[in-house]
Amino acid sequence: MKVLAFSDLHLARAYAARIVEKSREADLVIAAGDFAHARTGLAAAMALLEGIAAPVVAVPGNGESVDELRAAAPESWHVLHGQGIEIDGVRIFGLGYGVPVTPFGAWSCDLSEAQAEEMLAACEDVDLLVTHSPPKGIADRTSRGLSVGSTAILAAIERLQPQLAVFGHVHEGQGKEGRVGATRAVNLGPAGLWFEVSRQ
Repeated sequence: MKVLAFSDLHLARAYAARIVEKSREADLVIAAGDFAHARTGLAAAMALLEGIAAPVVAVPGNGESVDELRAAAPESWHVLHGQGIEIDGVRIFGLGYGVPVTPFGAWSCDLSEAQAEEMLAACEDVDLLVTHSPPKGIADRTSRGLSVGSTAILAAIERLQPQLAVFGHVHEGQGKEGRVGATRAVNLGPAGLWFEVSRQ
């Protein structure tokens, strides 16, 4: 399966146009959260992406709640937050929000490590893990050098060993990747990256 994946669009028109254009060659599009800014502009972000020409699986970022994303997204999108779905033989599980809790204040949609661990426990078998936040220690360093990734997400990848784990949230890590056992783990960014995921 040819997968186009992106994160942290933040209403960037040029990047959105590129995603729509690239989607014509994709079997699946993955959107790993933060479509707009701090709980505002989500409808405008969805309008920028309405021409996507492939199935979409999305998770909410810390800048939109799951309910807000489900209300704003096209009906054809699959919005996951602590749930899984199988599309054309590829098992996908999604978890949104900032993990651990961010310092950004009341507007930010966040989970504690314990909450994330509980939600990730629902996943038993997966080919593609989509989270908004990075796993601890992989493409998760801020401009001040702080590692702000999630231990719960790292533990889930270690346990599940999906083919691919994708995420965003930490802008300084965009395009960087690492490995957790057999799993390739990639911080996406808004430009859109291509992946091949094997069907079961």
